[in-house]
Amino acid sequence: MPRYALGKTDLEVTELCFGASALGDMPYTYGYSVDEARARATIEAIFDGPVNFLDTSRNYGFGRSEERIGQVIKARGGLPKGFVLSTKLDRDMETGRFDAARVRASIEESLRALNLESVPLLHLHDPEHARDLTEITGEGGALDELFKLKEEGLAQAVGLAMGRLDVMEPILRAYPFDALISHNRFTLLNRSAEAMFDYAYDNDIAVLNAAPFASGVLAKGSAAMPRITYQAADDAALAPVRAIEEVCARHGVPTGVAALQFSLRDPRVTSTVVGVSKPERVQQTLDWAAMKLPQALWDDLSALPFSAEDPEASRVYKPG
Repeated sequence: MPRYALGKTDLEVTELCFGASALGDMPYTYGYSVDEARARATIEAIFDGPVNFLDTSRNYGFGRSEERIGQVIKARGGLPKGFVLSTKLDRDMETGRFDAARVRASIEESLRALNLESVPLLHLHDPEHARDLTEITGEGGALDELFKLKEEGLAQAVGLAMGRLDVMEPILRAYPFDALISHNRFTLLNRSAEAMFDYAYDNDIAVLNAAPFASGVLAKGSAAMPRITYQAADDAALAPVRAIEEVCARHGVPTGVAALQFSLRDPRVTSTVVGVSKPERVQQTLDWAAMKLPQALWDDLSALPFSAEDPEASRVYKPG
């Protein structure tokens, strides 16, 4: 699989990245559980495959995602050669504190859980959910500390990973990030991240587009999984999904394939982050990425309406 430069850094990543949030067992978010054996088998399948990029976070499953990945890393004697592991600094999940001291604690927790001495890519995660944004953006705050970690060699590259674009874009423009992660905001259903992706692309910031399936519905189908962006969806909310499904069915293409390749084919996107929670999904994702799709499908899909609003504006956020 071809590899692409991660922004201006020396790191190179494949066009696919696997997301490990569900591997930490987050039933409130995804509606199902993932036990340790299944998570480990999935991580092994990722490390054995052609994708060299895996994304996790300190707070996924309250640390379980990193711990499960770290167990596999330890058993293998380290990361596979050339593999890029991405993790994220997180606020104190009880108090919401996200100052410089919390950054230090978060990276120490991550390195211990992952059985690593440094991480290739480190993001500051979800500042919109912290108790006080000024703890993050103020002088000597969490963001300044993030860049110190890079200077000290605890991370080769640093990024910003979050949801709300109104908070994200000003931060992105104020600091020399190597990468960004945006989720659910550039899909067949939603294009709210368009302007931010333009800015990042023009400034050599790697765009990591996460959740191309809108948290699963575009992969599993509206009948099997009537949830959009981690929220239960009624018939009105599902209508755009069903319109996409109808177009894909007419062309004989699985909706998940179109949803994935919608992100893969965009030149601004360095890598597309796809969550997987079982080993067979790893190969399925590779197969979907490799399928040849007719131009007529894209012509018909481009004629469908899409949203440019915040897809999680009404989401009641709860970790786990």
